[in-house]
Amino acid sequence: MAEDAASVHTPAVEDPPSVQSLSLSSQSLASASSGLTLEERFRMIRSIGEECIQEDELMRLLATKAEPFCYDGFEPSGRMHIAQGVMKAINVNKLTTAGCKVKIWVADWFAQLNNKMGGDLKKIQNIGRYMIEIWKAVGMNLDKVEFLWSSEEINSRASEYWPIVMDIARRNNLARITRCCQIMGRSDQDELTAAQIFYPCMQCADIFFLKADICQLGMDQRKVNVLAREYCDDIKRKKKPIILSHHMLPGLLQGQEKMSKSDPLSAIYMEDEEADVNLKIKKAYCPPAVAKGNPCLEYIQYIIFPWFGKFEVERSDKNGGNKSFASMEELIADYEGQLLHPGDLKPALSKAINQILQPVRDHFKSDKEARDLLKIVKGYRVTR
Repeated sequence: MAEDAASVHTPAVEDPPSVQSLSLSSQSLASASSGLTLEERFRMIRSIGEECIQEDELMRLLATKAEPFCYDGFEPSGRMHIAQGVMKAINVNKLTTAGCKVKIWVADWFAQLNNKMGGDLKKIQNIGRYMIEIWKAVGMNLDKVEFLWSSEEINSRASEYWPIVMDIARRNNLARITRCCQIMGRSDQDELTAAQIFYPCMQCADIFFLKADICQLGMDQRKVNVLAREYCDDIKRKKKPIILSHHMLPGLLQGQEKMSKSDPLSAIYMEDEEADVNLKIKKAYCPPAVAKGNPCLEYIQYIIFPWFGKFEVERSDKNGGNKSFASMEELIADYEGQLLHPGDLKPALSKAINQILQPVRDHFKSDKEARDLLKIVKGYRVTR
């Protein structure tokens, strides 16, 4: 069983070398597909992650494989907020620019296991289609992106998938698996169904089933990705999936560590109207001179700067006049020094977000199929 699971990945590699020790042929291979140098590819991909396990393995991968496979995934569980929509588009575009191929796992079966949308698979799949429409509209480069529906892929390759799941389940005790329940938005204190306990074993198996070189998911998915690396140790497999965990944007209100789809003021939805965005940002927590724990500043850092490369503030001469910030460090210095007030920052943030979201609004208004899909999704009641 262990050997069957191990064979899903490509052969193991030795310990990664430094950039300096890579051969010229390896560096040529690394830059062949993207036109970027090895160092440029590494920096671009590494910039996605708040954490990378392990950087030396990532360097080795990029030096020896022209088009690494990167795994991302999502539960279709309700309307899409800006972190899932814009941040994912930014991250995927960085990966494909750096020469990666991206497999996005539309985890419809997993949403059903987690009782999202009351476990109604048809509703879940409608939401999945709506989300794909958003990424197309917002500007995700789909040239090297493949959307795979978990229900279809698992059914068509069941003899390959389930032995891996069973082997992972056999090698881990219940306590180890329940510690991974955070990946489902649950705590280990929640009363879990049997399906939800089985979920981490399946998500861990996905990594090997999809032949992923890199797992590019949020920090909230870290535990199951680490489980996959531990599983490699169990089966004596040297080549482990590289974990690239991106930052989790907080909710807009005070004390919200994560956006909540069930709280309309917590998150900006991808198809929100301009007035909705303006109102939500106006009500957002943004204490003067305080950068730490300020969700408005996090939006600017993780969405606006990566998208535009700058942050434009329009204000009266009395308040300092218009200013273009070229870096987050410059912005924070002005904000903490009270040279930039929330009353000027918030309208500038709203304007930038509305500029990003306008193509999505246009798409859902002009495309009948997308418009009908959005109407259906908005009519669903979100279940936890």
